[in-house]
Amino acid sequence: MSQNKEVISTLNSVIETLKDGQEGFRQAAEAVKDSQLKSLFTELSLQRSKFAGELQNHIIQMGEPKPEDSSSTAGALHRAWINMKAAITSRDDHAILSECERGEDSAVSEYKKAMEAELPSPARDLLSRQYSDIKAAHDKVKALRDARKSS
Repeated sequence: MSQNKEVISTLNSVIETLKDGQEGFRQAAEAVKDSQLKSLFTELSLQRSKFAGELQNHIIQMGEPKPEDSSSTAGALHRAWINMKAAITSRDDHAILSECERGEDSAVSEYKKAMEAELPSPARDLLSRQYSDIKAAHDKVKALRDARKSS
């Protein structure tokens, strides 16, 4: 049973990170001027919501009736910083991309940490599938940030 609790705890940590990303991308979508960035950030926010839902369902299937459903305290602080940065820089798209990329670094790190834990195959497979999309999103945001830096 204790291994089950450890697995649930690991997955709940990932859910917090996903909820952070969901809210961070939603706020970033509201703050940027570029319509393509708005669309991308909205899409990534929805992706994080979907991934969190998948992990919550998995936890329920494992017998835990109340999986994590909120973001972390650190995430709330990070989102506040995005808002501050956006306001200070007059909604500068590059600055917002930089903050989103920093948030994505956290998501990639959290997934790597979770996948290092001892997890049963269904949980590991779910995280692994999500990780490839999280990593792709990270790389896309980073590339967009780098492209904006030179313009």
